[in-house]
Amino acid sequence: MSITKNTMDMGVTKYTLKNSNGMEVSFIDLGATITNIIVPDRDGIFEDVVLGFEDIASYKVNSTFFGVPVGRVANRISNAKFVLNGKEYKLDQNDNTNCLHGGYSRYDYCMYTTGCAEGVEEDSISFTRKSPDGEQGFPGNLDLTITYTLNDNDELIISYYAICDKDTVVNFTNHSFFNLGTGGHKCKNVLEQEVQINADCYTPVDDILVPTGEIKELAGTALDFKEFKKLKDGIGAKDAEGKIVTGYDHNFVLNENGSDGVRKVAQFKALDSGRIMEVFTDQPGMQLYTAETLDADGGKDAMHYGNFGGACFETQNFPDAVNIETFPDAVLRAGEEFHSVTVYRFKTFK
Repeated sequence: MSITKNTMDMGVTKYTLKNSNGMEVSFIDLGATITNIIVPDRDGIFEDVVLGFEDIASYKVNSTFFGVPVGRVANRISNAKFVLNGKEYKLDQNDNTNCLHGGYSRYDYCMYTTGCAEGVEEDSISFTRKSPDGEQGFPGNLDLTITYTLNDNDELIISYYAICDKDTVVNFTNHSFFNLGTGGHKCKNVLEQEVQINADCYTPVDDILVPTGEIKELAGTALDFKEFKKLKDGIGAKDAEGKIVTGYDHNFVLNENGSDGVRKVAQFKALDSGRIMEVFTDQPGMQLYTAETLDADGGKDAMHYGNFGGACFETQNFPDAVNIETFPDAVLRAGEEFHSVTVYRFKTFK
């Protein structure tokens, strides 16, 4: 195990964790952002399997959210407002009439304080910042620590810790785009790659992607990933409401929520490279996002990333949970501690 540190442009520092198997994960303290995940294919060829940029200036804009942790509340809040303890809080309308991923003052635009911890079988790096009362429109001074751990089981573990001095709402996730195919992030798209999700239901949305409050079964629909299925196979088919699916941007209601804490909820694999990624979390939902309208220049290795260039597995609470009483509670009470864990485990198959 090892941790290396490199100074980049604009005062940003890049940290790289490397395990005994040769797997590497890199981060920058601008936004606590994941910039690289380098893993082998079935033939032992190491490639970078997350989309990202070559330069820090691009990460300062990062309209695609490549590799970023999202807070204070990930996904959408309808009408960019909510009521907590009888008071209405208004947020940025940065997605139609919704607030998406915290609005304009994004957490990945901030610099984080960094701490490293080296061990025999795992190394960790922690990124910490204080989100002041009123930032993004949310109440309370929130202390947030995101800890990334790489171990010799080829697991990237993401741990979130938060505490606030007022009642507030939280929903953290990571927005990395994965492409496990031959070439890694340079693979043209993920349409031939296969996904399996341990979910029987999803949360339908309206025309601006706000949940209706319903929970519907996905069996027999384009969203049915109970067994491995190529991403392309569901496109053009219908969801439970009869809508044609042109790409995936859906929240899955994960099975066994709360029964076993962190449990395996999804798998993602590429038949050409033999790579597979297993996803574990303690969260109730996961947004599968396949970037059907991706159009990003300036990618690593001079890449232009196009439609379906990567897939996101955003473990989370349900979108708009703060406004839908039947969804899992999104409120973090003053003085209470929030803890959550997500694991991405990388393996190969023949």
